[in-house]
Amino acid sequence: MRSQPNGPRPTLEAVAARAGVSRATASRAINGGAGVRPAVRERVHRAVAELGYVPNSAARSLVTRRTGAVAVVIAEPESRVFSDPFFGRQLRGISRALAGADTQLLLMFVEGPADHDRIGRWLAAGHVDGALMFSLHRDDPLPALAERAGLPAVYGGRPDWAGAGRTPPPLYVDTDNRGGARQAVCHLLGRGRRRIAVITGPLDQASAVDRLDGYRDALGSAEPDPRLIADGGFTARGGERAMAALLAAAPDLDAVFACSDLMANGALRTLRAHGRRVPDDVAVVGFDDLEPAAWADPPLTTVRQDVEEMGRLMAELLLRLLDRERAGAAEGPDGAPAPVITEARLVVREST
Repeated sequence: MRSQPNGPRPTLEAVAARAGVSRATASRAINGGAGVRPAVRERVHRAVAELGYVPNSAARSLVTRRTGAVAVVIAEPESRVFSDPFFGRQLRGISRALAGADTQLLLMFVEGPADHDRIGRWLAAGHVDGALMFSLHRDDPLPALAERAGLPAVYGGRPDWAGAGRTPPPLYVDTDNRGGARQAVCHLLGRGRRRIAVITGPLDQASAVDRLDGYRDALGSAEPDPRLIADGGFTARGGERAMAALLAAAPDLDAVFACSDLMANGALRTLRAHGRRVPDDVAVVGFDDLEPAAWADPPLTTVRQDVEEMGRLMAELLLRLLDRERAGAAEGPDGAPAPVITEARLVVREST
């Protein structure tokens, strides 16, 4: 019979008695310890369910050497994270994968340099089993902090920071940013556009660099006209400002590749304010295929990346890494986790 609300909580001893085993055997069965026969483990789990027993997390961590929690560190201010659907979609993929493994998510933001020390202390204190980090910048100290703490980590985005060339290389999940950008610009060229501008993200982030390189690849020029390049900071307001700067510097432009849908939406607002028709006067392509693409007027041609799937893959890579570490096989080559690059695919709509 299950415990009654507000009554005494069932104890491990009660579970052991119900299952007919010792307290030590019940503890090993509940916490995944070795040396417990399947039939005995089943009896213990049935007793847990019948009694409504909730294992003590501190005791469990002593047995499993796991806290059951993972830090998700986003190297951006909270205000940006909650205003950009990219982060929400990625967090949804991470959260679902961790929940399926009965692992808690601890979310941490970087509002400024002082937060690096705070996060580093937390990671080193043993509060979490591993870390997922994304939106990192080139001079970001977070990867080094995780490494010094001896904490398993998986990164969102191609490693592009000091020390990223170490062996073994960092584990990461990314999309084919360069190939996706190349598709976008080749599509514009195929539509007969010749003065194609680009609105980049911050060039201290690998994704922004890779998308700019894809733009260059498609144009066949290592050094395109600098008047056709502007940084929009991966925000809608930045896209507005960058588009205004491009129109002032190159009023004859006939297309723009914005390296995120948010920046593309900002660019559309500026083009409308300047009396430029889309796509008649200026064609526009974005990158992400998240909600802002569907909200755009006209609907936005964009490069689709499966952001939720990328989050799921990040979490699953970390869980595999933790399982291998627990089994003492972290350095073994067979079945070791490897970086993942997901597909980027152009989706054509009315903005081109």
